[in-house]
Amino acid sequence: MAPRRTQKERSQTTTAALVEAARRLFAAFTGWAFYTSEGLSGGWESLGAILPMVIAGLVVVGGLTGVLMWLAFYSSRHGYDEPFDVED
Repeated sequence: MAPRRTQKERSQTTTAALVEAARRLFAAFTGWAFYTSEGLSGGWESLGAILPMVIAGLVVVGGLTGVLMWLAFYSSRHGYDEPFDVED
């Protein structure tokens, strides 16, 4: 007989199952959207015209994300996030 699981373990299992279900649902929707959009205009061949802009957008967003994360950790390491103490 298997040992009984605690409420926290059941909650974590339920959360993990819901996240996995949402991930699979999103993947299915994304696949359907790509499959359906193939019939619009020129299909996949028309993607070549905007592909450089899509790649540039991904690079810019990735770079901006990296810079903002670096700033957040920089300010945390150097004490800029500490509350101001009026009594000092």
